[in-house]
Amino acid sequence: MPANKTGPAPKKKKGRRGRLVAVAVVLLLVAGIAFGAFWGVNTVRASFPQTTGSLKLEGLTDPVDVRRDAHGIPQIYADTDEDLFRAQGYVQAQDRFWEMDVRRHMTAGRLSEMFGKDQVDTDAFLRTLGWHRVAQQEYDTKLSPATKKYLQAYSAGVNAYLKDHEGAALSLEYAALDFQNDYKPEKWTPVDSIAWLKAMAWDLRGNMQDEIDRSLMTSRLTPKQIAELYPAYPYKRNKPIVEGGAVNPVTKEFDPKGTGTGTGTTNGTPGGATQGLQARLSSLSSSLDKIPALLGPNGNGIGSNSWVVAGSHTTTGKPLLANDPHLAPQMPSLWYQMGLHCRTTGPKCNYDVAGYTFSGMPGVIIGHNQDISWGMTNLGADVTDLYLEKITTDGYLFDGRRHPFTTRKETIKVAGGPSREITVRTTDNGPIVSDRNDELATVGKRAPVGNAAPDRGDGYAISLRWTALDPGKSMDAVFELNRAKDWTSFRKAAADFEVPSQNLIYADTKGNIGYQAPGRIPIRGKGDGSLPAPGWDPAYHWTGYIPQSALPWEHNPERGYIVTANQAVVDEKKYPYLLTKDWGYGARSQRINDLIESKIKDGGKVSTDDMQSFQQDNSSQIARILTPYLTKVNISDPYVREAQQLLDGWDFTQEPDSAAAAYFNGVWRNLLKLAFGDKMPKELRVKGQCLTVRPAEGSGPVDDLDKFVRECGERAPDMAQPDGGDRWYEVVRAILDDPNNAWWKTEDLPGHPGDKNRDQLLAHAMKDARYELTSKLGKNIDNWTWGRLHQLFLKNQTLGTSGPGFLQGLFNRGPWNVGGGEAAVNATGWNASGGYGVTWVPSMRMVVNLADLDKSRWINLTGASGHAYDAHYYDQTDKWAKGELLPWAFGDAAVKKGTKDTLTLTP
Repeated sequence: MPANKTGPAPKKKKGRRGRLVAVAVVLLLVAGIAFGAFWGVNTVRASFPQTTGSLKLEGLTDPVDVRRDAHGIPQIYADTDEDLFRAQGYVQAQDRFWEMDVRRHMTAGRLSEMFGKDQVDTDAFLRTLGWHRVAQQEYDTKLSPATKKYLQAYSAGVNAYLKDHEGAALSLEYAALDFQNDYKPEKWTPVDSIAWLKAMAWDLRGNMQDEIDRSLMTSRLTPKQIAELYPAYPYKRNKPIVEGGAVNPVTKEFDPKGTGTGTGTTNGTPGGATQGLQARLSSLSSSLDKIPALLGPNGNGIGSNSWVVAGSHTTTGKPLLANDPHLAPQMPSLWYQMGLHCRTTGPKCNYDVAGYTFSGMPGVIIGHNQDISWGMTNLGADVTDLYLEKITTDGYLFDGRRHPFTTRKETIKVAGGPSREITVRTTDNGPIVSDRNDELATVGKRAPVGNAAPDRGDGYAISLRWTALDPGKSMDAVFELNRAKDWTSFRKAAADFEVPSQNLIYADTKGNIGYQAPGRIPIRGKGDGSLPAPGWDPAYHWTGYIPQSALPWEHNPERGYIVTANQAVVDEKKYPYLLTKDWGYGARSQRINDLIESKIKDGGKVSTDDMQSFQQDNSSQIARILTPYLTKVNISDPYVREAQQLLDGWDFTQEPDSAAAAYFNGVWRNLLKLAFGDKMPKELRVKGQCLTVRPAEGSGPVDDLDKFVRECGERAPDMAQPDGGDRWYEVVRAILDDPNNAWWKTEDLPGHPGDKNRDQLLAHAMKDARYELTSKLGKNIDNWTWGRLHQLFLKNQTLGTSGPGFLQGLFNRGPWNVGGGEAAVNATGWNASGGYGVTWVPSMRMVVNLADLDKSRWINLTGASGHAYDAHYYDQTDKWAKGELLPWAFGDAAVKKGTKDTLTLTP
């Protein structure tokens, strides 16, 4: 069987008659949704945008041109700022209003109004956090008059589109939704745009899940074991972003983890309190998971790559800048490509910028203007803390005194059902998130509090302190970045980019490169944010924020390049503030460093093609570490030995047609389960897939495999938390040369054959992987490929995930067999606790050429359109999967040359 190539999984060829039958079936399914009403081609096409001719757009002062290229990517040309952003709102509504509408209902905690009672719990949690309330406060009290003016113009553009479109004319989703309830979209508001930054901040909030997980581990693991599962960052092996120059060595004694012990304990917490909260925290973890499920799965793969190389090391003589944020695969992509151009820049019109936008927000988030380019990766700063609260029915204990809650009532309207009312209670630390679950309300009563709280009342509650719940000016920063002209104005813009805290890289057309760490990052009293803190003790409160002037930065470093990929920003011994205890561990960043250094060695130069090829690097660091041990294990079973031989001579790259990559990742997944997963507390366990089904003793090997294939899926055991990311690389690396380490032993676990050392467990994992991949890919290892196992599906985030099966088929696309993997530079991530399917991806890729901006390149995961069956619904995905990039026209002449459709919006 020939190896699969990168791209969509092969489909059976059909003749013309077969295609006609398929079309007829699709149309019949569409017609069936309407329960007899007339659907079909007209309904599907009703929402496709007008892209040629002219349209009147109320409120414009002058005509605006919208030029679209062969992929439907719009470039907007206007004469005033207000006209530019009004047109942006109109055009984004043309292509993506369903996505925009769902987003604003999510950020406002109003999903139940669209989708009914199943969303009430999610809405209640979101109302408790109060994203939309904070966004309103930002609009009212923090943002500049210019930003408000732009937001108002954008909203007016969206609403002009809504005025003339409804139901199927807005999108196919509304046509389907119309038969479930009488929902009608409301007018767009500036606050709807601002609130989306809160959703992004939530996805990138830092170590809250680690904080919960460490607490849950205390029920079954010792402090030493927990510390082994969260090893220290390997500074000597994986370089931090900032290596010197901008961060001075500390000259006086200080505790870089805060003024507490720095051990991760919550001093002052009564003995056993954390353990007493196991069920409470477990339930809270489930509540938190409902929110990332809407934006995409959370995890250490949610990050990004970015790097910039100075002109001294490039073939162009000017900087090259690359960026590829890693987010959940969605249909449509989270990003929307666009250019925003003033025909003449000046006081009336300030912008000439292009890049990646969020549908529902004016401006460009990542990209370049005529002078500078910038990229972003998640800094990973610890900007959240969970606090244990001693509460009664009417207040909470703080500093020895009882304080009243701040309360508010929230009414949740429910499509097709009665409204629900909730009460949100807030302490000085933040909202009580444990109120949103019935189990949490009762389990806290059992939390031991000893003599520290004789008036404990109902016991512990859990509150959340998070920087994004304080009003800020991040929306101002978006526009400031868009019009920045140099390093000074870039850093000024960065100072206002408070949440989410991002690594910002920089390059300009004059040849400068730089890095700035922005964000509102707390300074703690006691504690280091690694575990829930005692909310009643003022010593654990935040004492302020790291000054922007003290945040790490670099400008034109001597080495001539800067890499950010969620690694440590700076060596904690060289920096006086705690940024986080939970960095990514630097597998991706160091690989990028190595690729650049290898290329520039002995005077070599980096080209635009090189930058693009770096983004496609599939090398697996854990394979490089672990494979030499696997190939030396003595395997007697010929079927397992056959698979083991795939690893002989393997170069550790995870190409989609690689059988060795498929088998290695199967071994890695099973190793994690055996060594760590089955030893985790039950609160961290989820359902796995066929990992311990094994042939009966004494049976023939072929019969055993046949039986395994038949039974696989019916005997799914519990699978625990290890996700397989680069934290686990470090955990395993630390014990590989200790063959009798306790983590290798499974002899005390029920249902296990009793592995007593490293080699026995590795053999066990290799056998289980052989059986598992047999069930998924067949007995013949010649037919195994990583791409068949590691598939990308693109799903509509609403009707494509929870609608009827035939409806999901209308909106979803895939699969694509892809290469790459967890913690590879080509970060097509997968979670070892759940399977091999792609759970996060480089959601876009760009390479900016500062010597000639028209020679820059970009790609999106899907396409410009959010309308199923539009030509641009996913017309970039095949190229994305192959690692290709599209030409990125910016200058007027280049844009005109690539223009296929022009729409003129007139006053």
